[in-house]
Amino acid sequence: MWFFARDPVRDFPFELIPEPPEGGLPGPWALHRGRKKATGSPVSIFVYDVKPGAEEQTQVAKAAFKRFKTLRHPNILAYIDGLETEKCLHVVTEAVTPLGIYLKARVEAGGLKELEISWGLHQIVKALSFLVNDCSLIHNNVCMAAVFVDRAGEWKLGGLDYMYSAQGNGGGPPRKGIPELEQYDPPELADSSGRVVREKWSADMWRLGCLIWEVFNGPLPRAAALRNPGKIPKTLVPHYCELVGANPKVRPNPARFLQNCRAPGGFMSNRFVETNLFLEEIQIKEPAEKQKFFQELSKSLDAFPEDFCRHKVLPQLLTAFEFGNAGAVVLTPLFKVGKFLSAEEYQQKIIPVVVKMFSSTDRAMRIRLLQQMEQFIQYLDEPTVNTQIFPHVVHGFLDTNPAIREQTVKSMLLLAPKLNEANLNVELMKHFARLQAKDEQGPIRCNTTVCLGKIGSYLSASTRHRVLTSAFSRATRDPFAPSRVAGVLGFAATHNLYSMNDCAQKILPVLCGLTVDPEKSVRDQAFKAIRSFLSKLESVSEDPTQLEEVEKDVHAASSPGMGGAAASWAGWAVTGVSSLTSKLIRSHPTTAPTETNIPQRPTPEGVPAPAPTPVPATPTTSGHWETQEEDKDTAEDSSTADRWDDEDWGSLEEAESVLAQQDDWSTGGQVSRASQVSNSDHKSSKSPESDWSSWEAEGSWEQGWQEPSSQEPPPDGTRLASEYNWGGPESSDKGDPFATLSARPSTQVKAELARKKREERRREMEAKRAERKVAKGPMKLGARKLD
Repeated sequence: MWFFARDPVRDFPFELIPEPPEGGLPGPWALHRGRKKATGSPVSIFVYDVKPGAEEQTQVAKAAFKRFKTLRHPNILAYIDGLETEKCLHVVTEAVTPLGIYLKARVEAGGLKELEISWGLHQIVKALSFLVNDCSLIHNNVCMAAVFVDRAGEWKLGGLDYMYSAQGNGGGPPRKGIPELEQYDPPELADSSGRVVREKWSADMWRLGCLIWEVFNGPLPRAAALRNPGKIPKTLVPHYCELVGANPKVRPNPARFLQNCRAPGGFMSNRFVETNLFLEEIQIKEPAEKQKFFQELSKSLDAFPEDFCRHKVLPQLLTAFEFGNAGAVVLTPLFKVGKFLSAEEYQQKIIPVVVKMFSSTDRAMRIRLLQQMEQFIQYLDEPTVNTQIFPHVVHGFLDTNPAIREQTVKSMLLLAPKLNEANLNVELMKHFARLQAKDEQGPIRCNTTVCLGKIGSYLSASTRHRVLTSAFSRATRDPFAPSRVAGVLGFAATHNLYSMNDCAQKILPVLCGLTVDPEKSVRDQAFKAIRSFLSKLESVSEDPTQLEEVEKDVHAASSPGMGGAAASWAGWAVTGVSSLTSKLIRSHPTTAPTETNIPQRPTPEGVPAPAPTPVPATPTTSGHWETQEEDKDTAEDSSTADRWDDEDWGSLEEAESVLAQQDDWSTGGQVSRASQVSNSDHKSSKSPESDWSSWEAEGSWEQGWQEPSSQEPPPDGTRLASEYNWGGPESSDKGDPFATLSARPSTQVKAELARKKREERRREMEAKRAERKVAKGPMKLGARKLD
């Protein structure tokens, strides 16, 4: 039977990455990059090859191997695993980079900030304090080669080869035999008489002074160079001079050195060091302290190193949310740190937390998520939005807090492109219908109209035809003036989604009624919209072949690309609930940064803005509302209506109390509710035209925004548009798109018939009165009783 010896290196769970070792380590160890075989996670592997005739160095390496396994401290290089054979020694630690290489890379990338250096030195001094004061050990090798930096930018103390006991029970310090390391020895070591009085930490503090000099000035050429501080910051120079003083007795203990540097105005007294110290002790902090810390953290993150934010702050934020009940305060710093992550890292670390947050019942959490959705919406895929996020978000439409309802409406602008057919065209429209008709807050009704206009292009063709015209028409009858403006601008922003029939029969009659609105801003926008719709109708009338091009988007499927034109048509209305001004959300940024953000509703060229006269027949494109310029006077008149985010509308109560005092210019079917009605009356009043409660009861859109499509035949003798000669000597042989416009809606026909009947009845009554006067003459009061 044969037995094969196992290869311990081959069975070792870690492997070296095949590349040259990293430099900067004078001594017997070679540093290699490695990885764990099972997971591929990166590690660093220190390798010492046993050579014949180097027994002394081998003993030093084995002593260092033992120290690595037994010493555990956050500021000392973390030991993970090790391998000791007759041929080699392997020490596996966390993935690190030698400080010399790290500093060189940072200088090439733009330099190392003093904040980072202050915290790095703080960590090294704290490690020395642990060794001297807690373990009675002398490091005996503090220098640039003994310091390493992990992926978070944390400095770690390594180089434990020449460590010895401060109590002298393990013999004196081992001999180094390496000139590069011996130059850091303090001058008193050259005195073998033993008459120099020194503390156990004196030699290490001298070497710490050498390390500080090298960090700021580069490699130390000789010990005499320590007399010139060079680039060492002024706040650190006094403490540095204490370290490199000739008298070893006056060199401070590492703990006192930290205390001196942490004094007010000291080199280590800054926000970065304070943040790190708090994170190290966060598990024992009180909840109130954690809340205050996270609230102030986001203000400082911009000045902190990116690696520190990604690898130290982010894990603490995630832990605080998962186990510390930190709540909504972690959201702002969490999303700020998320900007430093790649798309893959964001999906792995941030998105699971965001999805879990949406299911929270904490209102503060929900409103923070809605307000900051812009920062993470691009990382959410459609299945996640439809199955895990949207079902929780829609609860905000029913919330009793107006601020929640408002932010929920605004968030739909970002979620709409990712919603499926059922959620967008059915569920969302049901909530929008109820909000626009029943919500007691005028700004929320207004913002619902604004959002609907911006997401109109994402709706299916059938939903657009059923919803948009009726929704915007209803908005024009709202007692809240900005809602009426939003209804007009909604028509303008989605003008390419209506057929010529709808423009002439449904939209223009509504807009014409607004030309006598009590609010001038409403009247101005109505006149602009009327002129543009008339321009489109006239252009198609002059050239019927344009009909197909003009109506190309009417029956097209929902297209996210079409949302860009409508995205800038209006800003969010002032809420009066959460703030006086709300954030304007646009799906596309303004192309010209020098232009103002006021949306321009143009007048066709060649027509004065104030006069509602016919305009030249020019086709209107999808960008018509944004690209043309308007006369100066008209722009000034309309600035109040367009600049919603720049205008201080005041509180909700003041805005609606002013509206309640204005006269109602609209009559009959133009306004379903008087503008004097208060918010409570608006919520409770019902009429056949304005009550949308049947949508929820029946669960059918056809009873809500869908208007009757059936039309009665035109009266006898009515000529169709195709029978007219539109300007040529001969009658047109082409099919006229306006042929169906002559068929008036049934309500108009019935109204006209009723009027004719009243006229006939009036004439009959006048004829009968005339006959009685002729037959009996004038009668006096009570004459018939005397007969």
